[in-house]
Amino acid sequence: MPTAGNARTTLRRSIVAAAALPLLIGALASCGYGSEAAKDEPKNSASNVAADAGKKLSASEVRIGYFPNLTHATALVGLQEGLIEKELNGTKIKPQSFNAGPSEIEALNGGSLDIGFIGPSPSINGYVKSKGSNLRIISGSASGGVKLVVNPEKIKTLDDLKGKKIATPQKGNTQDVAFLNWISEKGWKVDPESGKGDVSVVRTDNKVTPDAFKQGSIDGAWVPEPTASKLVSDGGSVLLDETALWPDKKFVITNIIVSRKFLKEHPDVVEAVLKGTVKTNEWINANPDKAKASANAKLAAESGKPLDAKIIDPAWPSIAITDDPLASTLKTQSEWAVKAKLIEQPDLAGIYDLTLLNKVLKAAGKPEVSDAGLGAK
Repeated sequence: MPTAGNARTTLRRSIVAAAALPLLIGALASCGYGSEAAKDEPKNSASNVAADAGKKLSASEVRIGYFPNLTHATALVGLQEGLIEKELNGTKIKPQSFNAGPSEIEALNGGSLDIGFIGPSPSINGYVKSKGSNLRIISGSASGGVKLVVNPEKIKTLDDLKGKKIATPQKGNTQDVAFLNWISEKGWKVDPESGKGDVSVVRTDNKVTPDAFKQGSIDGAWVPEPTASKLVSDGGSVLLDETALWPDKKFVITNIIVSRKFLKEHPDVVEAVLKGTVKTNEWINANPDKAKASANAKLAAESGKPLDAKIIDPAWPSIAITDDPLASTLKTQSEWAVKAKLIEQPDLAGIYDLTLLNKVLKAAGKPEVSDAGLGAK
């Protein structure tokens, strides 16, 4: 028969166990077991290879640049959802929005930017101008999302472009180079500096292009999303999707670059950012509708209003989100820029450093990616 002392001891143990139970449940929930948040986590998420949460990284902040374009979805969603910040163990992100590649390259070369999401042509130009001393491409981000949209009353076939005014975002930018190459392959002549010739290439900021199209001062545009779908919503017609011109229908439209100085001094921060982008890309591809809404929320925060469904719904599926920088297509784009006499033959050896990306991918159980022979020797 139990004594009174034994009974009191048993009672105390029961009370302690009961008090500890909610704490145990809370701890399990915070790890994602049975939580709602866990339902949307990809099974092989890069968060599984995140660094020790208690270990501070070597920089107190990292300055990340991007464009308010859907082709920069990795940046938009990664920042909006906090997926990149989660990997940084207290290192703060200082985001910076840019409207054009040259200004982002200038910020990177000037030391006011550490990491940037940017197109291949500005990456090539920045690398060549600094003779390989200032930047490296460290990851892919997006493919596709570029279309030739025209006024269907003036242009019904590709041959009808001759004599018309077609906009590109900026002289020497990724779309400008692609369009000049397409014109050349048609056998038409255009001066790459002035844009004058058999087709008038009108360099116009993407923010201005929709109004110029509505006013009739341009007849069409070779532009990225969401500008392409904005033109369609204003009565334009897609005459050509650039993916149709590429093998496997893939070409780099956005990659991730880093200041060489920042990479050398803070490789742990760069690796953490890449863990975040890999996780972001995986989440985007696993949750396309939620990711689309997230990107739109970030764009709304940038511009003051979200994109209309008639714009974002057709634009979103035309962009492929990928960790692969599709390096061989960057090499092709550089050849186009040389052919258009926008740049001299570049030496691109060393433009890629995919060491940290492939480390992150391998740890996450994903296949490594190639630099197409353009990595550091």
